[in-house]
Amino acid sequence: MFGLKQKSREEGRQSCRIRASIAKPLSFALMIGILLFGLNSTALAKTSRIKDIVDIEGVRENQLVGYGLVVGLNGTGDGLNNSPFTEQSLIAMLERLGVNIRGQNLNTGNVAAVMVTSTLPPFTNQGARIDVNVSALGDASSLQGGTLLVTPLLAADGEVYAVAQGEVHIAGFTAEGEAASVTQNVPTAGRIPSGAIVEREIDFELAELQSVRLSLRNPDFTTSRRIAHAINGFTSARLARAENSASVMLSLPPTFDGTIVDLITDIEQLPIQPDQPAKVVISERSGVVVMGADVRVSSVAIAQGSLTLKINETPQVSQANPFADQGETVIVPRTDLSANAGEDVKLAVLESGVTLQDLVTGLNKLGVKPRDIITILQAIKAAGALQAEIEVM
Repeated sequence: MFGLKQKSREEGRQSCRIRASIAKPLSFALMIGILLFGLNSTALAKTSRIKDIVDIEGVRENQLVGYGLVVGLNGTGDGLNNSPFTEQSLIAMLERLGVNIRGQNLNTGNVAAVMVTSTLPPFTNQGARIDVNVSALGDASSLQGGTLLVTPLLAADGEVYAVAQGEVHIAGFTAEGEAASVTQNVPTAGRIPSGAIVEREIDFELAELQSVRLSLRNPDFTTSRRIAHAINGFTSARLARAENSASVMLSLPPTFDGTIVDLITDIEQLPIQPDQPAKVVISERSGVVVMGADVRVSSVAIAQGSLTLKINETPQVSQANPFADQGETVIVPRTDLSANAGEDVKLAVLESGVTLQDLVTGLNKLGVKPRDIITILQAIKAAGALQAEIEVM
C-alpha cells in the first residue's frame, strides 16, 4: 500500500514536470511571438506598399484637349462683338448643319466658346466613358444651364481619341442687380461626368514585355535600393536592380510561370520604408512652411523683433471767441507719435542636433508668425546651421 502511494506520488511529480516542460516552451514561444508581432507592427507602421511609391513605366495617363461651343445659356454667353472666334465658330457649325448665315449680323448671348480638357486613363477600352472639364474662353459670365455640343478631343499626336458632349455642371453661380452683384466659386468653369466616349485606344501591350522600369515618385537612392532588395528577397532571385535614385529595373525570369503583369501583381504589395533627404518647403506668397521629420539644426541663437511706429493724426478746429472784434476759424494739427523698439524681444538658443519638434517649439516660444519663420529659416540656412535643403515654391 505504501509502495503504491509512493509510486503514484512519483508519477504525479513526473507528470507535473512534463507539463511544466511543455508549458515553458509554449510560454517562451508565446512571448517571442508577441515581441515579434510588436516589432513588426512598429516596422509596418512606417512602411508603404511598392504600388504606392512607384509608377510603372508606360502605364500612364494621356492629356486630351478640344475646342467647342456651349449653347443654351440664359444670356450669359460671349458677346459676339468682343469674341470674334465665337462668332466664326457659330457660323461654321451652322454651315455644317446646312444653315447659311454668313454675312448676317448676329447678336446672341446664349453661346460661349469653351476649351474642353480631359485625361485618358491607361488601358482605357474603346467605348468607355471619361469625365471632361469645360472652361469659358471668351467673356461669358456663366455656363450655368449650358450644353456642350459634339467636341473632338485630341492628344499630343493630333489624333482624336474621344468625343465629348453633354450638359455642363458648375459649382458656382452669379447674380446681379442694378447696383450690386454676387458671385460664388467660378461659374465660368464646369464639368461633365462621363461626358466623353473613347473612340481610339492607345496601343501598349504590357503583358508582352520582358522587363519594365519602376519609377519612384519621390526619387531617393536608399528607397530605390530597398525596393530592389525587397523584390529579390521575396522572389529568391535577382529580378530587380536599382539603376539610380529614380528607377528600378524589373526583369521577368525565364522560369516564371506568368507574364510581367503577374510579377508586378506579386511584388506591388511588398512593404517598403521610404527614405527622403531632409527638406524644408516654403511658400513666400502664402506663408506656408512644411518641414520634414529629419530636419536638424546646429547650435544657433535666434532673436526676432521689429521697430513699430504708430502715428495718429487728430486735427482740431480753433475758433475765435464770440463777439470778438478780430479772429478766424483755423485747423490746428494734433499728432500722437509712439514707437515700439521691441522691448519684449526674446533670444532663444537651439542646441546642436535639435529635431523638428524642438525647432517648432523654439519658434513658437518666440511668438513667430509663419512669414517670419520663412525669413528665420533662410537666415539659419545662410549661417550654415540648418542641415536640410530649402525649396521655395
